[in-house]
Amino acid sequence: MIRLDDLEGRWLLSRVIDDARAGVTGRLVGEAEWRAGANGLIQEEQGTLHYGAAAPMQASRRYLWRQTGSCVEVLFEDGRHFHIVPDPGAEAVHLCDPDLYRVTYDFFLPQAFTQTWRVTGPRKDARITSKFRRA
Repeated sequence: MIRLDDLEGRWLLSRVIDDARAGVTGRLVGEAEWRAGANGLIQEEQGTLHYGAAAPMQASRRYLWRQTGSCVEVLFEDGRHFHIVPDPGAEAVHLCDPDLYRVTYDFFLPQAFTQTWRVTGPRKDARITSKFRRA
């Protein structure tokens, strides 16, 4: 099972967004950092996104990861629940009505992990794969 201190520190990030609905592939290269916050670890990502033929753009995200009993919970920056990190081989689900987000994690700690999202619904049809490697 993942522990918060397994994540603390800087990670190199590469993300591929296969957007079947738009027929476009996006690629993000950047960094992510997990650092101590008041209620867990704050995850901050920054990188450059190349999305189809569009000009490259800067992208950033911020989440809060916290220990909730024996689980690790991921929250949006504003404190809303996002998902519980699932056990190996399982998936977590997040409904962003009307679209459904399913995520799996593969941990190769302490050096790397992969997060794979499958997003489906009337507005979306995408696979988003993020690879994190210890910086």
